[in-house]
Amino acid sequence: MVKMAVKKGDKVKVEYEGSLEDGSVFDSSDKHGEPLEFQAGEGQMIKGFDDAVIGMEEGEEKNITLQPKDAYGDKNPQMVQEVPKEKLPQGAEIKAGMMLGMMLPNGVQLPAKVVSVSEKGATLDLNHPLAGKVLKFRLKVVSISS
Repeated sequence: MVKMAVKKGDKVKVEYEGSLEDGSVFDSSDKHGEPLEFQAGEGQMIKGFDDAVIGMEEGEEKNITLQPKDAYGDKNPQMVQEVPKEKLPQGAEIKAGMMLGMMLPNGVQLPAKVVSVSEKGATLDLNHPLAGKVLKFRLKVVSISS
């Protein structure tokens, strides 16, 4: 039986575990209870993950290390902003380190990490929590269909 290799546009199911350089796991297919399904090479995943599955065969496993440019990008200092108290969620005690959901004018909700809190408001970091980080993935292609 000839094994198929993943090519652009194939629907793939991948078991994965993503970790940081210190070994702490930030996500895995086990956590979600099923393999991740997506169309390879179609930009549905971060670039490095997407690129890594191309050419893999069903049942093949590999470990990859992604630099920020192939994952969630570098941290953008313009995404760290001072937000006045009246624009913050009312009634909640805002503390440094917590995550908030901030609604953009276009209706999209962005996760924001509270960097610091002052009398006037809070400094929020709207960068993706994994921006600027080197990510390590263990991948296993479970199935391929075109």
